[in-house]
Amino acid sequence: MFESAGVRVGGTARHDLQVYDRRFYARVLAEGNLGMGETYMDGLWDSPAVDEMLFRLIRSGLYDRARVGARGRLLLLRARLFNLQSLRRAFEVGERHYDVGNDLFEAMLDARMTYSCGYWRNVRTLDEAQCAKLDLVCRKIGLKPGRRALDLGCGWGSFARYAAEVYGAEVTGVTVSRAQAAWAAERCRGLPVEIRLGDYREVSGSYDAVVSIGMLEHVGPKNYRTYMQVTDRCLAPHGVALIQTICSNQISCYLDAWMNRYIFPNGVLPALEQLERAMRGRFVLEDVHNFGPDYDRTLMAWYGNLRGVWSRLGSRYDERFRRMWTYYLLSCAATFRARYNQLVQLVMTQIGTPQPNCRHG
Repeated sequence: MFESAGVRVGGTARHDLQVYDRRFYARVLAEGNLGMGETYMDGLWDSPAVDEMLFRLIRSGLYDRARVGARGRLLLLRARLFNLQSLRRAFEVGERHYDVGNDLFEAMLDARMTYSCGYWRNVRTLDEAQCAKLDLVCRKIGLKPGRRALDLGCGWGSFARYAAEVYGAEVTGVTVSRAQAAWAAERCRGLPVEIRLGDYREVSGSYDAVVSIGMLEHVGPKNYRTYMQVTDRCLAPHGVALIQTICSNQISCYLDAWMNRYIFPNGVLPALEQLERAMRGRFVLEDVHNFGPDYDRTLMAWYGNLRGVWSRLGSRYDERFRRMWTYYLLSCAATFRARYNQLVQLVMTQIGTPQPNCRHG
């Protein structure tokens, strides 16, 4: 199966893999990517270029043909029967992922702590790519001094801080992560920025712009319509809304079993069709901007930042955690390299609003 994708077990190419324990085969055959990721965490196999190896497996179609396994089938059943992204579960991803340690994210991310895809047009560094992305968002939503923006899923406050410092905007940011909220509030001190700990469904008020940058992956298909209703409720007349999100090429109700278990609990990648259906009757989709290949480059930059500093991050991050985080970053990079996933910015306005300027330059 691997050789059909151009990957040799025991081969000498950088994208080949070395198997150190024969239990690897049974676990991967039984559970697909869940088994692939867990056996990597357990040290049963390795590769000089995990991202290139997984890119070849995904591009060949093996990723889709792999067995889901018992745990994957259980997750699929739960996702179909229950709302795994309900208000009661909203803080779970914050506690299990975003609160894992600010020191880890400070070592991995850019200077502004921007945990989303950068925009690599005419730039060289990660810091430049993230500033270019933040500026692109500000221009698409028409920010000016005194305008009010709502940032749903504000992370460590990179957009809020940039919009306030560079464009003179007043920004309210909302996050489900206590670590993010505390960090963002400290970094935005003295600026017209308010950081709130809470769920997007609890937000009210009137804003000239509503943005979500890398948050919709946590909303879930049972809640896309609710998300659009909240955005509509909070958007002032003639306002502009912008969503930046990873999009899947296929409709699904759950993230793959390994990613759900170890990285983003209850995460789901939306398909454009689902988002268009959810905004129907409320919004005009003004612009769709796909720069998915930039996420490959962003993820590899994050991996490069972490590669040499693990030993300085303390005892909380043991070898198994390091391998888990490595598999997370490199497997995600492989999905964008293979065009299996996309990264899009959507600009929306309420029906009747004059068309905004959505230039990508």
